Amino acid sequence: MTERTLLARIYQHSQVNQIEKKLQHLIEGLDVALKVIGEPTNGWMKIDISGEDEAVALNLVAKEIGFCPTSLDSVQKFSTLKGYISNLKDSEELTVDVGVFEPNTFYATLKLRDLQAQLADGKRLALKEISELFGLCADLPITIKVTNLNEKEKRIEAELATAQVEKYWLWRESLLDRLIIIGASLNEVRESLNYLGLTRDVVSIEALGMFEHAAACKLGTDAAGLLGLVGRELRTVRLAVFNPRKIRQVMEA
Repeated sequence: MTERTLLARIYQHSQVNQIEKKLQHLIEGLDVALKVIGEPTNGWMKIDISGEDEAVALNLVAKEIGFCPTSLDSVQKFSTLKGYISNLKDSEELTVDVGVFEPNTFYATLKLRDLQAQLADGKRLALKEISELFGLCADLPITIKVTNLNEKEKRIEAELATAQVEKYWLWRESLLDRLIIIGASLNEVRESLNYLGLTRDVVSIEALGMFEHAAACKLGTDAAGLLGLVGRELRTVRLAVFNPRKIRQVMEA
């Protein structure tokens, strides 16, 4: 029997059932039993897997969804972690929840100066401006690299992982606006865009996590113009915009 915490945030109780169905489909045919342990903790969902094919099932779930480290002992300096932005209120650093909460909660923090260097070509932009340009918002999944562990201050110091920086560079070079949708499944996003008649305005939908997606808009379509429509249809989601044209304007100024 093995207990693990999934690397997937839960925003409403119905999503627990959606993840359970996904997991059951994933382990179909294996000699294992899987169950959810209690209610999600701080948005994180704990599961229990047991049975003869337990190791195989764990590998499948780790590859498809991933697991949280849960304790600081499982985090190493220079390791790469996936986390979810938890705080944008501080003007000097970005706070990321990487699923370390036993026995104490530790968040990863990314310094503004590092974000400026990695995303803004070194320009001294405010965190609020960087967030607006790149669609950074609460619960957005991002990949980070640990640069230092400070157990005394309960801090994990980090910077954006190379893969995350490259993703933003590719988005920027595509010149396509992206509508970031937090808190809805892929099916819900597709059904809503279809219902709103926006399918011709969207080139593709990229899964950033189980319930987090980036809809790439057709060239010439302003993602900000879709905010009101999508927001009224998907009332419980959080929306943000990645705007490559504005990024270029700011970088070239």
